Amino acid sequence: MPLNIVLIEPEIPNNTGNIGRLALATGSRLHLVKPLGFEIDDKRLKRAGLDYWQHLEAIYYESKEEFFTINADKKMVFLSSHGTKSHWDIQFEDNLFLVFGKESVGLPKTLIEKHQTDLFKIPMYNYEIRSLNLANAVSIIVYEGLRQLR
Repeated sequence: MPLNIVLIEPEIPNNTGNIGRLALATGSRLHLVKPLGFEIDDKRLKRAGLDYWQHLEAIYYESKEEFFTINADKKMVFLSSHGTKSHWDIQFEDNLFLVFGKESVGLPKTLIEKHQTDLFKIPMYNYEIRSLNLANAVSIIVYEGLRQLR
């Protein structure tokens, strides 16, 4: 019952390392869409992912276009603070692709506009905060998916 965690142009190696560790712990696949904001052999990535990175199923794409072409037939949901539906409304299923944007700006506007019906957010109850840390957000979504699928 694996889920697919997709990071569009991630920028912070520590986040990606932690998400890789989460992917391995949950039996999920990690899809990394370039350009990455770091080198894949960055020490911070390895430190956050510990020595688990070698066991991780990570798939790399040269661009958003390549990712969406290769996975055109896959069921996807998109996570953004601009979503109008709660992540609790996601209908999780095996092999679902969970698409997250980069830390600084989230998903590109073109994806947000194109995928409005599949756009979800994690509710936040204080207007002083714009977003959650990417690794935390991915964790919330993946574990909600596993809870629903068990």
